[in-house]
Amino acid sequence: KGEASLGFLGLGPNAMATILNETRVFGTEVPGEFDLVNWVRILSLVIVSVGLVGNSLVLWLLGFRIPRNPFSIYILNLAGADTLFLCGQFALSIHGFLEYLRLSVMGLLYVTSTSYTAGLSLLAAISTQRCVAVLFPIWYRCHHTKHTSAAVCAVLWALASLLWLSLFFFCTSWYNSHLCYAVPRVLVVWFFLLTCVLCVSSLTLLLRVQCSSQRRQPSRLYLLVLLTVLVFLLCGLAPGIEIIMLLFDVMFKPLWLPMILACVNSSANPFIYFFLGSQRHKRRREPLRVVLQRAMADDQETKCSDTEPRK
Repeated sequence: KGEASLGFLGLGPNAMATILNETRVFGTEVPGEFDLVNWVRILSLVIVSVGLVGNSLVLWLLGFRIPRNPFSIYILNLAGADTLFLCGQFALSIHGFLEYLRLSVMGLLYVTSTSYTAGLSLLAAISTQRCVAVLFPIWYRCHHTKHTSAAVCAVLWALASLLWLSLFFFCTSWYNSHLCYAVPRVLVVWFFLLTCVLCVSSLTLLLRVQCSSQRRQPSRLYLLVLLTVLVFLLCGLAPGIEIIMLLFDVMFKPLWLPMILACVNSSANPFIYFFLGSQRHKRRREPLRVVLQRAMADDQETKCSDTEPRK
């Protein structure tokens, strides 16, 4: 097979890089669009820099300063996925300005693709966890532990890594026409499945919040999940939609939009956490550790610990 037959979905060697738009926007200059390309690079660097600060702060606080509960383990892993995605985008943007830097674009694409898929998987798991807590509260209170959350996160990370490693391996280094045809379609099915789970579980949570809000103030944890899912549906779906469009040889227009929206999605989550955890009626400033811990407080876990017999 000639070189033109290689690449993602058989669209040629350059199509592999179009999964998240990096090399199309940040690699080769487009005649007549030099100003737009550079402005997009600058905008992406600003968004990514802000997002890296926020997610790094969440990683530090949840990893070393705040006692972990089953829910915070999911958020810790989600912040890790967002940080990896933003780091990859930062490196790709810098590479667009300084093309003499010897960076592995394919390696950066693997990092961003894997972290994006892991982030979607983790968000679906977070929403499903809250849905289970609503539908089966007694079982959840006493059976869902930190070990369960850690095991689920490990499986989702391994699955995302394996899927993208298979795609990059069988479509480039060790080309196999059958596997290069099959693996992207497995990714698309996985994307559809996760999106459906995310929508169904989030709708269940939304109905729960609407019902409970008539009696009492809804939990911050429910609002946190709903806002995070809403931001993802508005901004984070674009790269996944582009992958599906590539199956039909359709290019996403404008080319730079999915990447910018994905960066906004990964950068917005820390601000959601701190916004919901803050006490806006208090004048004095609180430590960020206290604010984040308040946002991550699991009412179901607290109730379980309160109902356990004292020894």
